[in-house]
Amino acid sequence: MTTILITGFGPFPGAPFNPTGALVVALARLRDPALRNVRRVAHVFATSYAAVDRELPALLARERPDVLLMFGLAAHRRHISIETRARNAISRVVPDASGELPAARLISPGAGAALPLRGPAQRLLAAVRAAGMPASLSGDAGSYLCNYLCWRAGEAAARDGGPRLIAFAHVPKVHLASLRVPGPRRHIRVPPRARPPFRLDDLVRAGEAIMRAALATTPTRRPMRD
Repeated sequence: MTTILITGFGPFPGAPFNPTGALVVALARLRDPALRNVRRVAHVFATSYAAVDRELPALLARERPDVLLMFGLAAHRRHISIETRARNAISRVVPDASGELPAARLISPGAGAALPLRGPAQRLLAAVRAAGMPASLSGDAGSYLCNYLCWRAGEAAARDGGPRLIAFAHVPKVHLASLRVPGPRRHIRVPPRARPPFRLDDLVRAGEAIMRAALATTPTRRPMRD
């Protein structure tokens, strides 16, 4: 049986709703006989450096995924971006969801400027486009938590016993008729012209295409380790 770990993120400053949390849960719950031999594990990281450092190694050790499929929100993009590399850079301008502002400028001092992601980017791109969603390849995952996770995942994939395929997709904002605000019966009404063109269902369709393409290109499962 093949195991795929599917990850998203929670809210962060400037993004009170992050659709990737709902996206990864939906992908893990898809009912399809073709996926009966695929064990799908969904995980939503708090958008903090400490959460990634604490939870990613634990998840990889416990679940031992063959495929690590990661999703993140790129609020200003209007398409799906298949990331091809992680940058050895950390933003010192935007704090994470816990309020932490990293002191270092580099994720891994002494390492190179970029780390390629071990995934069939062109096939994933073709799968998203075949699903009817606009998509492109990207060589810049930013310098925030998405890029940080990409880098840590790339390091893990390079180790013996790590995931054999890793992929990261940035998704755009989704359309919501209104955003719930804490408190009794309060909503933020979103003017029609300000609404993003995509719905969560669109992201699930694209995410499913990416997941299936990734699974289709995953090599035969390695023997179980002690």
